[in-house]
Order: sequence, then structure tokens, then C-alpha cells
Amino acid sequence: MNSAISNDIDQSLISLFGFKQFRAGQREIIESIRSGNHTLATLPTGSGKSICYQLPALIGEGMTVVVSPLISLMVDQVKLLKAQGIKRVASLNSMMNAKQKSAVINRLDTYKLLYCSPEMLQQERVQLALSNKTIDFFVIDEAHCISQWGHEFRPDFLRLRDVVKKLNNPTVLALSATATPSIRQDIIKQLKLPMTELVYPIDRPNITFSVDEVTPNNKDERLIDLIEQKNIPTMIYFSSRKVSEAVYRLLQSKFPEREVAYYHGGMEQDERLLIQQQFMNNQLDIICCTSAFGMGVNKSNIRLVIHYHMPSTIESFIQEVGRAGRDGKQSVSILLYAPGDEYLPFQLIQTELPTEDEVNLFLNENMNGQPEDYLNETKMRFLELQKEQHQKTQKSEQAKRIIQYRNDRERIKQQSIFKLVDWIKADTCRRVGLFSHFQPDVSNAKYECCDCCDFRLEEWRNTPETYQKKNKPLRDNWEALLGELLMKG
Repeated sequence: MNSAISNDIDQSLISLFGFKQFRAGQREIIESIRSGNHTLATLPTGSGKSICYQLPALIGEGMTVVVSPLISLMVDQVKLLKAQGIKRVASLNSMMNAKQKSAVINRLDTYKLLYCSPEMLQQERVQLALSNKTIDFFVIDEAHCISQWGHEFRPDFLRLRDVVKKLNNPTVLALSATATPSIRQDIIKQLKLPMTELVYPIDRPNITFSVDEVTPNNKDERLIDLIEQKNIPTMIYFSSRKVSEAVYRLLQSKFPEREVAYYHGGMEQDERLLIQQQFMNNQLDIICCTSAFGMGVNKSNIRLVIHYHMPSTIESFIQEVGRAGRDGKQSVSILLYAPGDEYLPFQLIQTELPTEDEVNLFLNENMNGQPEDYLNETKMRFLELQKEQHQKTQKSEQAKRIIQYRNDRERIKQQSIFKLVDWIKADTCRRVGLFSHFQPDVSNAKYECCDCCDFRLEEWRNTPETYQKKNKPLRDNWEALLGELLMKG
């Protein structure tokens, strides 16, 4: 890219965002897509991935479509841009009513950035409206979702390649903080595009890692011990909605002076959005959440991330731990492990993938009853996508191929769990064990590294910490507060 264009993006960085220089990788990614290269890029959590598409979008001639996996993430991005004085931005999401969606679609000419979910982009009206516009860039934020979610419960991620064609093949940018070589390979395979790969180290040297082995009976007691003297912004991750609520009630009773909330996918969307905003505004001290919370949350002062349950992949663990310490200050990750904890993620696999009998029932046109009578929503979506992809396959072969694919997915998921268990039980450097899957060299820790190196969990636990918090959250008029938030977003 010539020096004039390079100077152009330097000036835009200052005028639009107030930064004097790019962080590692940002310039290279921007220059790649502005040169017309489909690009797959990995950067660490909290490293400013958004600027990689926001800047070229704002100085380009056309519009940029950003595929975002979560409504809360869209709302945050739009709200932040508008607060910076950048008004030509909007989102299309399922929380909007028909009138609000129509208003956005009718004003597409006025926007430089449009945030959408993959499901929203499947709507014919949206595709038609966008196909008549000049789309400079098609951005897939949190692109690892293509590989991790697309094969099962969010199959519209795998249909994005068709959307790109219908939008006249704009330049594609896929961004992630947790894409291993195999996930990057799968992303490229699913998008069916020749992609320039720009891979940067994703290690976060200011995060200290620790695994605390407990028993199933004393896990709650240990959790209370760990946070008793740590009145700091804390996230506690669970794999069970029911347990997240139970521990929330426990912490409320043990720490009445702290503001605690829970968050999971079974709650109403507006309630989730409000809790996220309260946490972002330092009105909550502790949030008990499932993986439904946190993706793209750019809260700078999270000091502690605890995993009450182990996640199902190293990638998920890094993504969730990556909420901590975005201001560069020391933050701590603690995984509470009780022998047998790995059985829960293994059980979750069975709720996501249909059995052989369920596959055959689904494909049997003469079956009794409807698929929803015996399939949950995730299994239904999996089978609908597989049937769509094998519609040209002979009937006698369909079930065989789908079952084989289902077994392949199960094996991949099981291997991911085994990798994380191996990491938990290892007695070597945890930082190297985590990040060597993603990069050849791992940086030195900025503070203490991990419990296998120089971190002493008990010393840390017994050192009191607190932070400056804002007013208590206002819950009486939450509907009005939410309405104001959505108007801004």
C-alpha cells in the first residue's frame, strides 16, 4: 500500500478515534482489506480488533456489514461509536419491532456500518435491500463462531458464504481472538474464499493462571474463601443455568454489601441486556454467568475470572478469561476443578448432537408426529442444515453420511475436552500449555505467571483488594432505562 494511503489511515486513526498509533496487527489488517484481500486475522482479546474494520468502514465510499453473534455486542458497539460522535451506524436485531427494522432498512443509504446477526442476514428482505447497496467490506466478528457454533446450534454461520455472494462479493474480514490452526482452516473451508491469514500472538501477559483442586462438596466453600477479601469486579462462569442462580443466591446471602447478579441464555433478552450494562457501568461487583455472557464485553477493570465449571474447550476458556485485565493491570484466572467435573461437558455434547435413531426418525417422511416432539432446538437445527447440505444425496445414503458427520463432530468435541483436562492436571507452565496451541512462542508474564511457576494462590487470597464503584443499580424503572439504551444503540 502506498505512503499516501498509509498516511490517510494514520490521520483517520487520530481524527476518528483519538489514537496516535496503531496497536500490533491493526495497520496490517486494515491495509490488507483495503487492498481487496479477503483476510482472516487473529488478535488477542481486548487488543482493539474493532478498529480493524471500523476505520476502513468510516473512510470508505460504501457501507460495511458487520456480522455479530450477540445482540448485546451489537448494542455496545453502536452505543460506543455514537458516544464518540460517529452517528452513521445502526444495528438490525431481533429485539427490534417491525417498525424499527423498517426504519433502519429504509435508511441504509445513510449508514457506514450496519451490525447484524447471521440469522437476520437470512431474511430475504434484508438480503434484497443490502444487495442494492455498495458494500465495501463484509466483517465476521468473533469468527471462531463459524466453526464452534455453526455446525450445531447456529447453522446460519455456515450460510454466510451464500450471503457474501448475494451481496456482490465484498471483501471479507474474519476476526477472532481464539482461532487455532484447525479452526482457521475450518473458517476458510466454510467461507470457500482464498484468504490472507494474519496471525498475531494472543497471549495476555498480565493475566495470572491458577487451577484450584477441590472436592464436589467443598467447591462453594472454597469459592467464598477466594472472594471474601477480594471486593473487585468478578466474573464467575458456570456450565449450568440452575447452578449459576443457586450460587448467585449463596453469594447474596454471604456478601449482602456487594451487588451480585446472574446472567444466562434462559433469561429474557431485555433483562440480560440491562444486567450487562449495569456490570459495564461498575454497578455490579460479581456476575454469575454462563458462556452466554461476555463475548466482546469491553470492560477494562475486571480483575478476577473464576470458572466454577470447566468449559468444553481451551478456546472457550481463553475467550472467557480474556474478559479480565483489559487495562493491562494484573488480573487473575482461577479454575475450580473437582474430579469428575469433565462429565458435565461430555453430557452437554449429547444434548447438542442427535442420536442415530433421531437421525433416522427425522429423515423418515412417514414418521409419526413432528420432529419438535422428540428433538430439542439445537438438534433440530443441526439436522435441518445437514438435510439441506445433503439434499442431492440419494435417500439411502443421507442417513449414513449425516450419522458419520455427527460422529466426527462428537469426536472433535470429546478431544477438545480431553485437551483441557490434560492442561488442568499438568504440572508445567500453564501459560505455555494454553497458548502453544495458537502460537510458536509464548511471552513472559508481566506479573506472576501461574500456580505451576511463581503464583501463590493463598498469599493472593489473603491480600485484601477493593475498587471504586458507582451507585447501586436502579431496578425500579428498568424498562425506561432499557428503552433509553436501545434508542442509543
